[in-house]
Amino acid sequence: MKMKLAEIAKAINAQNEIEQWKDIEVTSVSFDSRHLEKGALFVPLQGAHDGHQYVETAFTNGAAATLWASDHELTNSDHPVLVVTDPLKALQELGKYYLRKINPIVVAVTGSNGKTTTKDMIASILSTQLNVTKTYANFNNEIGVPVTLLNMEANTEVVVVEMGMDRFGQLDFLSKLVSPDIAVITIIGEAHIEFFGTRDRIADAKMEIVNGLKEDGLFVYDGDEPLLNERAANITQQTTRFGRQLTDDLYATSVNAGSRSIEFKVNEWPDEQFTIPMVGEYNVNNALAAMAVAKRLHISPNHIKTALANVELTENRAEWFKSKNGAQILSDVYNSNPTAAKQVLKTLAEMPVQGRRIAVLGDMLELGEAAPRLHASLAEQINPAQIQEVYLVGAEMAYLQAKLQEQGYPAAAIHYYQADQLDQLTAALEADLHPADMVLLKASHGLHLEQVLAAIKAQ
Repeated sequence: MKMKLAEIAKAINAQNEIEQWKDIEVTSVSFDSRHLEKGALFVPLQGAHDGHQYVETAFTNGAAATLWASDHELTNSDHPVLVVTDPLKALQELGKYYLRKINPIVVAVTGSNGKTTTKDMIASILSTQLNVTKTYANFNNEIGVPVTLLNMEANTEVVVVEMGMDRFGQLDFLSKLVSPDIAVITIIGEAHIEFFGTRDRIADAKMEIVNGLKEDGLFVYDGDEPLLNERAANITQQTTRFGRQLTDDLYATSVNAGSRSIEFKVNEWPDEQFTIPMVGEYNVNNALAAMAVAKRLHISPNHIKTALANVELTENRAEWFKSKNGAQILSDVYNSNPTAAKQVLKTLAEMPVQGRRIAVLGDMLELGEAAPRLHASLAEQINPAQIQEVYLVGAEMAYLQAKLQEQGYPAAAIHYYQADQLDQLTAALEADLHPADMVLLKASHGLHLEQVLAAIKAQ
């Protein structure tokens, strides 16, 4: 972005006179006073700490101006300040204003699993022929979405916006903020079931992404999910279904899963073979969602092939590493929920390996009263003939431990640790690992299995 302070003040209805600062140029926005670029507009947000405490630090680190809540006493009148009722709402209004100014095609992506991978795939494909901005990391909420919009360069033709949600109304707000041309739902799983209670209610909340969809927009969704088919029947915009069934608009006709990549063909371009550099057949559906968007925007199949084969994924999503002694590590420690955990356990069980397959599983958070049942349900994908050792971490994983024991999984092959025993787990795992083994790390980020990964992987 690049805007004069006078333009920003008008866009957000600043309450103070800024004549002496009107020509100051702002080139970015930041809500972190420690990590901002010179020329940034600092946004003091109210969280565990009041962001107004860090305004001085922001200016020391190069901020050009700051927002300031009108209910806070102004402590330094020398700094360029825009007084607003609510800095967060002002950030959102500025993001909406800048989006209208640049006027790119907007692709909005949500889903219980796969939304970040799908966002990365969409951006990779579209970037072969268009100027694209995408959500950084997981900046996918009421703060992250406007920051994504304000990070667009003036020549942006498409912005790919990831949208997360953990309550009703959140996607409604975000969808109406960006007014997408294309809205994508990857899958309905059990993530956040603590807040919603049932998958039906999760589907209702996810469908809010179409509330801001333009009248001539496109809704892309998993056609193998009955909950989405039911709800999609009630929208007036065009729809495209992706999946693995012949009734879908875009479906995989063949899939060949390798140890580091997956090759597949699709009905739309039957003579082409596509490759994605990742494991897990579930990622084919993410690719199909991205391909549906690409088709809408007239990206050629050759460009799609090249982009998918070379896609760069957000860190900590099913990455391969080597341990210090050469064992293979499949790390998927960014987040976890029952659907995703079962998918990656199935992938582990099918991977060719000379030694043992070992699963290190940590608690899946935000499952509420369903947590005991859903943790225990992972036992469906853990067969001692395929996964020979299991390391479990966290209070909720005790339910999986009990279920495995009930099913006759060898007791000596189940290793259980509390969430504060990562050091003990790491030491035991390192002592147990053989060079020919393969180990999976999977947990919600709050369990911090990335610390185990950092300790056991080759540097």
